[in-house]
Amino acid sequence: MGGIPAVSSETRIRVSEVFGPTIQGEGALIGVPTVFVRTGGCDFRCSWCDSLHAVDAEYRDTWVPMTPEAVIAEVERLSGGAPLMVTLSGGNPAIQPLGALIALGHAKGYQFAMETQGSRSRSWFADLDMLVLSPKPPSSGMETDWDMVAACVDAAKEAETVLKLVVFDEADYAYARDAAARFPDLPVFLQPGNHTPPPPDDDSATVDQAGIDARMDWLIARAAKDHWYAARVLPQLHVMLWGNKRGV
Repeated sequence: MGGIPAVSSETRIRVSEVFGPTIQGEGALIGVPTVFVRTGGCDFRCSWCDSLHAVDAEYRDTWVPMTPEAVIAEVERLSGGAPLMVTLSGGNPAIQPLGALIALGHAKGYQFAMETQGSRSRSWFADLDMLVLSPKPPSSGMETDWDMVAACVDAAKEAETVLKLVVFDEADYAYARDAAARFPDLPVFLQPGNHTPPPPDDDSATVDQAGIDARMDWLIARAAKDHWYAARVLPQLHVMLWGNKRGV
């Protein structure tokens, strides 16, 4: 995140990194050109988190407090001033004050997608172009508040909202089926779990791609066996290309 200025303001966003343009590597927008704004901080601690540098308080001193204007200026610099999709990620970006950032970006022609586990609902969800709800399955070690997930769906109003569910095993698959049944109007994207992420300060990009591929084969067959044809099973394209490297 070199060159990003820390700016003092009443409304500051804790930013872990801003990078791109690259492509969205997963879910409904897979392959779409995007700049990522990764915020710092999360209210979850998933057992298989692949972005601990944006989650764990140990890395808090690397998170830069930025005004919405400073974030948009960095997005514009990276994109050469050409509007594109901005992906808000984390950590959990829903714990950050992002409403003003979205408004500023929209005024300049940018679009915004955000992924969150659905643990916090915010009024500015309605201003997003896409809300990706990714409640965490049993393998994460976290509990889901389904009433809060429903509140997030309601808060998004007319914004396009989708479910993206990580699946490692049968328990996660059953969880995904339950989530889809709770929100039958939402498109569902299934993703095989990426299990062995390197430490946050390890740029080796090492992953067990063979294991991930085997899990995807199983997931495709499992959904087909149940005639669950509404769900789309997709890989993490960025992991296939770059492993778990940061900033790509």
